[in-house]
Amino acid sequence: MKRKLQTAFQSRQYMLSQDFEIYYYNDTSQQKVNMHTHNYYEFYLFLEGDISIQIGENIFPLQYGDIILIPPNIPHMPVYHSTRIPYRRFVFWLSQEYCNHLLTISPDYVYLMQYVQVHKRYIFHNDRITFNSVQSKANNLIDEMRSNRFGRDAQITLYVNDLILHLNRLIHERNTPKSPALDTSLYHRLNEYIETHIEDELTLEHLAGEFYISKYHIAHVFKEATGLSIHQYITKKRLALCKEALLDNISITEVYQSFGFGDYSSFYRAFKKEFGISPKEYKKSTALPSASQ
Repeated sequence: MKRKLQTAFQSRQYMLSQDFEIYYYNDTSQQKVNMHTHNYYEFYLFLEGDISIQIGENIFPLQYGDIILIPPNIPHMPVYHSTRIPYRRFVFWLSQEYCNHLLTISPDYVYLMQYVQVHKRYIFHNDRITFNSVQSKANNLIDEMRSNRFGRDAQITLYVNDLILHLNRLIHERNTPKSPALDTSLYHRLNEYIETHIEDELTLEHLAGEFYISKYHIAHVFKEATGLSIHQYITKKRLALCKEALLDNISITEVYQSFGFGDYSSFYRAFKKEFGISPKEYKKSTALPSASQ
């Protein structure tokens, strides 16, 4: 994070601007903030810290990538656990008047605000890749606000609206069922990628990065298509290839290393759980009799 984007923490809980304000805070000491409310929307983009947030009577532990939206007149406050980790977050304030202005442009801009008001769900977890895109937009906005470039004011408006629309789209797509045809296409593309990279690292995070899709959606697509988690699916596919390779004159070590198993013990446990027999026992049982026999 560029240090020039950081703002010294301020306990002020009211807006000076008519439309919006955004801050990046990085605190190493606890700043006492009592339970309070706003007359504006507060987006809270959490990066780091040993902290929870209390909203009403409920306390929610926070993790990297959480997006919190506090609507007007909802009491809330941070709950500090320790200062061993810096407390880093973006705070984005948005006036009700500006939301109403955006509503006249398109209801898509206020989907998230309406969703939170109706469902009383304030916190949305995100994987690292998804949240990085949000963080990048917040960085660009703050950077532009601190610049003197030509077209600064116009660019700030574009960045603000883009950030708001991006947050709305993110949650709308998560809440809205995807087209079955699109999910089927995604499943086949993922399956093809897995088959051609079976010896590589194939974590959900890696696949999300390759396909620019949330890891949560990838996990959902695979569960719907196969009834298995993506980890179970990849493990079964690797074990099937290992079992086939053991029929050839290839050492067990070479086999499990060739198909993405990091060590023999994990390969042994998975193989025996899947087939009810150890790799050595299987290889011995399928060995061809010698010519002298």
